[in-house]
Amino acid sequence: MTHARGERAALCDLFDRLGPGAPTLCERWNTYDLAAHLVLRERRPDAMGGIGISALAGYTASVQNGLKAKHPYPELVGIVRRPGGVYGLLPFLDTAVNTLEFFVHHEDVRRAQPGWEPRELPADLDRLIWKRVAAGARLMLRRSPVRLVLRRTGGGVALGGAREGAKVQVTGTAQELLLFCFGRQAHARVELTGDDPAVTRATEARLGF
Repeated sequence: MTHARGERAALCDLFDRLGPGAPTLCERWNTYDLAAHLVLRERRPDAMGGIGISALAGYTASVQNGLKAKHPYPELVGIVRRPGGVYGLLPFLDTAVNTLEFFVHHEDVRRAQPGWEPRELPADLDRLIWKRVAAGARLMLRRSPVRLVLRRTGGGVALGGAREGAKVQVTGTAQELLLFCFGRQAHARVELTGDDPAVTRATEARLGF
């Protein structure tokens, strides 16, 4: 099983266990909302634009709410379990696009529950996450008002954020740096080194794609 499929299955198992009203780290979304988002992302390409374009967000929200109205929660989770659209037809694309997507959303649900702890990841998944972080740091951190230096525990450095001015060093494992870059700064177990005002600006910045 690929890591994309493994994270998908683990997230759906967690969805089933927690039910439709559990919190997530996605602002204003519970588990039912997140499941609907994942179905929309794979099976309603006409509504995907609003995920990243605010002018289209109203239509996307309407379609997402429509999916919840049409499908009871267990049914919606069942749809998430099966890769849909082009990802279901092309496993290599599922791996390329969905490994990080489902990893982050799995953590969105895990880390919104009490008593969570970071997972110990397989070495190949850890390497893959770091490779994607290093390659995508400039894009994911482009809105940071301060310079950011990502330092991976065990080796590896990536740069992002502002091109000049105050600098903050962010140190952690690959998975924690990924979550930081995806805008989950408050729930990423990283060490931040820099002037206090710069650290505050880095933690409050809107990061991610």
